Amino acid sequence: MKYTTRKSAILLLSDGTIFHGKSIGISGTTFGEVCFNTGMTGYQEIFTDPSYFGQIMVATNPHIGNYGVNDNEVESNGIKIAGLVCKNFSFNYSREDASGSLEDYFAKHNLICISDVDTRALVSYIRENGAMNSVICTDDTPIEELKAALAKVPDMKGLELASKVSTKEPYFFGDENAKYKVSALDLGIKTNILRNLAKRDCYIKVFPYDSSYADLASFNPDGFFLSNGPGDPEPLDSAIAVAKEILANDKPLFGICLGHQVIGLANGISTYKMFNGHRGINHPVSNLITGKGEITSQNHGFAVNREELEANPEMEITHLHLNDGTVAGMRMKNKNCFSVQYHPEASPGPHDSSYLFDQFVENLKK
Repeated sequence: MKYTTRKSAILLLSDGTIFHGKSIGISGTTFGEVCFNTGMTGYQEIFTDPSYFGQIMVATNPHIGNYGVNDNEVESNGIKIAGLVCKNFSFNYSREDASGSLEDYFAKHNLICISDVDTRALVSYIRENGAMNSVICTDDTPIEELKAALAKVPDMKGLELASKVSTKEPYFFGDENAKYKVSALDLGIKTNILRNLAKRDCYIKVFPYDSSYADLASFNPDGFFLSNGPGDPEPLDSAIAVAKEILANDKPLFGICLGHQVIGLANGISTYKMFNGHRGINHPVSNLITGKGEITSQNHGFAVNREELEANPEMEITHLHLNDGTVAGMRMKNKNCFSVQYHPEASPGPHDSSYLFDQFVENLKK
């Protein structure tokens, strides 16, 4: 294989810290909140997850690109991360059913990537100092110019991003002759969530993030779903209002991740930005109802306030994150409503929590 030289590149954090590496060949700059994912597989699903919109992803797996990409392993209509930081970027791949290389995939979507970074040191730094805005530069832009531009990037706290990734028009998913009908509010929905509902005999109509309750109810659904998505949940006034109306009409409701936070806000429970967030496919969760442990796939930078939830007589915590005690799931005592902070569709990740889709379908039967 011919030896090629690659341009130097940098990752500049908002506190002025610089990490050095190499460009994979796509020139430019890209801005976003830097975060890390501890998953050892599933990089393509991570890169196309709408919940990562506006974030620069640090891969803790030292090898990225080694199995290429597959057209069937996407969670949306394209790459959603703002940029990638990795240790070893593999320009070659060795997977028989790959559709192509990750390098070509990035070139198609013009995604800027910096490799050859000491990602162990970077992740340790983020763990100690928290997630913060950053910029990847592969085109030799002067440092002072980058710092000035980075200072203008808005903080994730208070940032509404669902509108950036939600569908513009309603669409259908699944078999129209399915037994159950579900109206889903798209705040950044993952395709594998729709697949999990469809294979449980649900026909789903997916609505834009700012749709009204009347819009969703016009499908005459058996139940409602609030999806995952990026950004701060607090600015989502329309989605919060929709959740309130669903509950007021006593309809079955299931929320995942951002949808879980919206349900909390609809019940007067505040949310907060976490220091680092949870992103990976090996997060331990305790199911307080069954007493069992679950290994879960997680991706969130905001969480529901546990003290306020425990003080709410109409709410009950169903799942807790075992690493830090944050709320991982909740349900309403007098309503057909439950939600989780993690991803039971687990793409990528373990399938310990796929029963939650069965639980939702059981609620539709009622």
